[in-house]
Amino acid sequence: MDCDKIGKLLYDLRKEKNMTQKQLADLMNISDKTISKWERGLGCPDVSLLPELSQILGVNIEDILAGKLDLNEAMGGNMKNLKFFVCPQCNNLLTATGDANISCCGKKLEALSAAKANESHVLTIEPVEDELYVSAAHEMKKEHYISFVAYVTGDRAVIVKQYPEWNMQFRFHKSGHGKLYFHCSNHGLFYQLI
Repeated sequence: MDCDKIGKLLYDLRKEKNMTQKQLADLMNISDKTISKWERGLGCPDVSLLPELSQILGVNIEDILAGKLDLNEAMGGNMKNLKFFVCPQCNNLLTATGDANISCCGKKLEALSAAKANESHVLTIEPVEDELYVSAAHEMKKEHYISFVAYVTGDRAVIVKQYPEWNMQFRFHKSGHGKLYFHCSNHGLFYQLI
């Protein structure tokens, strides 16, 4: 650990929050002299204080220990770069259009890698007026089901959450060419071109 880098980061983060050393120290029930010592690089926070410090300053513990924040470069926001994250514990669905450190249920999540749909994992897509009707013969039981379907184009994403025991069918308004992503709880993420 580089106490100088950590101290500089803590100083910058505290200033971003418009907090004095005393205000931060009071929130943590420690001395403002301790905060001053950290910010001058004369020591580092004790491991037991890192979770609280992380929460107050709004950054990950790993970033504090690294002494820097890895910022993404500004992107045009192209939705075709959309990444999907699904928590294996609670099936929470999270998305990001750039690099992100995402965690759920206390574990870091990795972006899912999409495979092209095969005959056992394929959605039926039928045009109905100006909409597309999507359905699947895929089983929808608690132990094996499609958890979400996402229609992604260059400027938008429409996500439809699915649940066990539901019929896998819905409609959405078609708005150009794109990809239809869907997640099987047992076999991962798939895609079909529209």
